[in-house]
Amino acid sequence: MIKKILLICGMIGIFMAGLAAQTDIPDLTDIIKSDTAVEKDTARAEGQGMVKLLTIDGAIGPITVQLIEKGIRKSEQENAQALIILLNTPGGLTESTWKIIQAIMNANVPVVVYVYPQGARAASAGAYITYSAHIAAMAPATSMGSASVVSMGSEMDSTMYKKVTNDAVANMVAVAHKRGRNEAWIERAIREAVSISSHEAVDSNVVDLVAEDIDDLLNKIDGREVEVSMGFHVLNTAGALKTEVKKTFSEKFLEIITNPNIAFLLFSLGGLGLVLELYNPGAILPGVVGGICIILAFFSFQTLPINYAGLLLILFSIVLFLLEIKVPSYGILTIGGIVSLVLGGVMLIDSPAPYLRVSWYVIAAVVVVFVGFFGFAVRYVVKAHHKQVTTGAEGLVGLIGKVKQKIDPTGLVLVAGELWRARADEPIEKDERVKVVSSDGMEIKVEKHSE
Repeated sequence: MIKKILLICGMIGIFMAGLAAQTDIPDLTDIIKSDTAVEKDTARAEGQGMVKLLTIDGAIGPITVQLIEKGIRKSEQENAQALIILLNTPGGLTESTWKIIQAIMNANVPVVVYVYPQGARAASAGAYITYSAHIAAMAPATSMGSASVVSMGSEMDSTMYKKVTNDAVANMVAVAHKRGRNEAWIERAIREAVSISSHEAVDSNVVDLVAEDIDDLLNKIDGREVEVSMGFHVLNTAGALKTEVKKTFSEKFLEIITNPNIAFLLFSLGGLGLVLELYNPGAILPGVVGGICIILAFFSFQTLPINYAGLLLILFSIVLFLLEIKVPSYGILTIGGIVSLVLGGVMLIDSPAPYLRVSWYVIAAVVVVFVGFFGFAVRYVVKAHHKQVTTGAEGLVGLIGKVKQKIDPTGLVLVAGELWRARADEPIEKDERVKVVSSDGMEIKVEKHSE
């Protein structure tokens, strides 16, 4: 058993170590000098500019911080004219947002935040990030704002809400002053959750310009002078070569599992796998899969505002489902498990922000899977309980045997190839055929069998 546990732990450790190592492994394009690399060298020789493109599409979190910091670092290393962040977000975590703003404010390369494509938005945290950029731009039919502070992980009373809001206002007004943008508007976006459309944002000095697409953006910012951490920089972006800041496999993978819906699925299925392993020692597969899912789920929980009551409710629901197999509750435990699982899914993420909540569709799907699985298991167990015993003395009931030693009142009977001590209510002669009617320990009771 110890060897199996060590084997499982080793497999999980190797998996996680390999995943973590992926962050430090450069892309193939960073190792091999491809045609794109040759184009970069040619562009530099001819004085043509080069810009880096980074797409941020989704909620802002720790992985977003990692991506933007990497984009800034690569842009500085490759002497890019600018890092252009193509932004479309409903908002995100406050701590991650401040880290991104700090990285942009201290970058030694111009950072352009472009709310793109058409129909995109830079809500909540997205508005903060856009305001911090050296150049802020929007595509037509986009919006920005609704930057009110929301609770992430605990309820805030009125005093705490005022403190957090005032802190956010002070920070963003300072950022707006540094970038020469509308200080009053960002304060209203935080305090009153106001939003603004792209065609109004330029007139209100909220953003610098509106661009139809990336090429239009590059033409409009060409020749602009911006102040970076090391001094002033004049952009040379007209007709610039565009290269993408690519995500590594681990970054894509971690971006997926930090989704609240995926975190809920991982924890639910992981808990189920571990409990099944405990109930069936040696099965191995449920334990391995469950262990990996639980570890990945806890990684996700580090990036999300988790309510631990929700975690306990999910675990409790799994216990109730398993008890249904062992205890004849006539469905009460199953109903309790369903209620506990639904409440756990609803309460798992402690945030009013819709993009950080577990989807009702995901909760319903998990409930259906659990009910279906345990319903099948309960049906199988009930069927097994009603099935006639086929082993031991109880398994002989109903079988036909032959008397080997006269029964008066006891004797020996050959049944299923074995000799059994038998008892009967009447004498039965040797070689007569008998039928087993019951068993009592190592002795069976028989009666004459007439064909």
